[in-house]
Amino acid sequence: MSYRAPISDILFAMTHEAGLAEGLSDGVYTDLGDGFAEATLLEAGKFAENILAPLNRLGDKEPAKLDAGRVKTTPGWPAAYKQWTAGGWNAITAPLEYGGMGLPALLNTACIEIWNAANMAFSLCPLLTLGAIEAAHSHASEALKSRYLAKLVSGEWTGTMNLTEPQAGSDLGALRTKAERQADGAYKIFGSKIFITYGEHDLAENIIHFVLARLPDAPAGTRGISLFLVPKFLVESDGSLGARNDVHCVSLEHKLGIHGSPTCTMVYGEHGGATAYLVGEQHKGLACMFTMMNNARLNVGVQGVAIAERAFQQALSYAKERRQGRAAGDAGEAMSVILRHPDVRRMLMTMKALTAAARAICLMTANAIDRSHRAKDAGECKAAAERASLLTPVAKAFSTDIGSEVASLGIQVHGGMGYIEETGAAQFLRDARIASIYEGTNGIQAIDLVHRKLGLSGGGAVKREIDDMRKVLEALQKTNAESFGEMAPRLIEAVASLERATAFMLNALQTHPEDALAGATPYLRLFAYARGGSALARGALAAHRLASDGATDPALAARIATARFFAENIASGAGGLELSVVHGAGSVNAGAFALAI
Repeated sequence: MSYRAPISDILFAMTHEAGLAEGLSDGVYTDLGDGFAEATLLEAGKFAENILAPLNRLGDKEPAKLDAGRVKTTPGWPAAYKQWTAGGWNAITAPLEYGGMGLPALLNTACIEIWNAANMAFSLCPLLTLGAIEAAHSHASEALKSRYLAKLVSGEWTGTMNLTEPQAGSDLGALRTKAERQADGAYKIFGSKIFITYGEHDLAENIIHFVLARLPDAPAGTRGISLFLVPKFLVESDGSLGARNDVHCVSLEHKLGIHGSPTCTMVYGEHGGATAYLVGEQHKGLACMFTMMNNARLNVGVQGVAIAERAFQQALSYAKERRQGRAAGDAGEAMSVILRHPDVRRMLMTMKALTAAARAICLMTANAIDRSHRAKDAGECKAAAERASLLTPVAKAFSTDIGSEVASLGIQVHGGMGYIEETGAAQFLRDARIASIYEGTNGIQAIDLVHRKLGLSGGGAVKREIDDMRKVLEALQKTNAESFGEMAPRLIEAVASLERATAFMLNALQTHPEDALAGATPYLRLFAYARGGSALARGALAAHRLASDGATDPALAARIATARFFAENIASGAGGLELSVVHGAGSVNAGAFALAI
């Protein structure tokens, strides 16, 4: 089945669940009014459906190849990338002074879902460039900005993020790549990096690597890391490309999925040192790199939503056509389409509801990022920045977890045919699986949420978030529409579980930090159930209002049904997660004895 961009679903979530409607009324999103957001998404959908989606399966079967240090991508991909840059898609959120459009993250986040659903392996390349643009704009010198940013914004050059080394993994304090100062103010880089997405390719004429390395006098650990810009080709003062730099791809990883995306082992300095330029201050590179990483964490979360949406679309299409058995109540001799079987409907509704909740959380995070920059009041900007920080690990971890879960359910809906590569259902699971590892594993995201984000403003940020959930539930109780079913009581229970678990976590961080660590992952899932469920409930309220005002769109009833399903069948698990958070640490710690046997 070919991909169809779910424009109406995304627009509804942006407008009624994530904050676009409020932003249009209070001036935060003046540039998205008069149908501009919808028109942009429609064009993004056309590009995804007509250009990217047809290349997705080909990328899986004919992956990128390395030959004599050069990477050749899947046939058709270089031409598609030229169309990408010609369309200006790389520049949506980029700064105006370097050729960007300066549009909101909310709009770009919606587009990122569409492109990654169509072809995740292809879309990883521009996704990384977005992070490179933000890091350069936030931290690079004016000289570096003037030389590199416009080409990154246009997409003529692409960007990478070089963190991981074999001995270090996620522990960046253990990296060994070295940087040496040069008399001309530049640096030389020596070392190697692994798992570098699009570290070498044939889509663009230059690749700009952002590399973490240590100076000779660097303190130990993460305090001694600096960030450097290392171009594949050196750039002359007039902007033309010069000599090849001493940075090379020496191998490509053979991966479970996203085969079309070249994942490179990069070597720096085999022939005298790779010329590099310091970004930000010496020994403070990790803070600069986190600009890229935080950008990437939300966007990787959106990849989870994207793959979930694609897997759901294919599973639903299959369930409408495949006939097997006879459903209760069906007359005649013919077999029923499997969509008629309650358990198949349960699987499909689980896929749909998880995808919708994760989409809402990601779009809410993007809205918070926008408000942190665009709000007129300094206090509102600060609160929005804290909200974005609080929601980012939830958006990344929950969305990528459900990406794998939904893709797995998609295979189950297909039955034995889902296990056969020809149907394409298996590719979604293989492609999705990396996202929960990318940009800090989801366990690290849970630790970040508990250790760093719950304490923002002395716990004020998480309290504001829970208060926002409660306001939705109060409105839900007052409306009390028959179609809402048990949505209100189930979500009230979920938010109450979150509030109690949050109080436990804030106390445990002070008294028993290991207990907080043991419960971090179930706490993040509990947070997502409460936040995602209340966001869908906000959408259900909007759908009910629209229907009451005479709107006849059948999708309105479907949105209410999806929110109800999430509350009654998914958020209903919040109580068990609360128990795991509050009482599970003892068994986790005792597990050390079982694992030692």
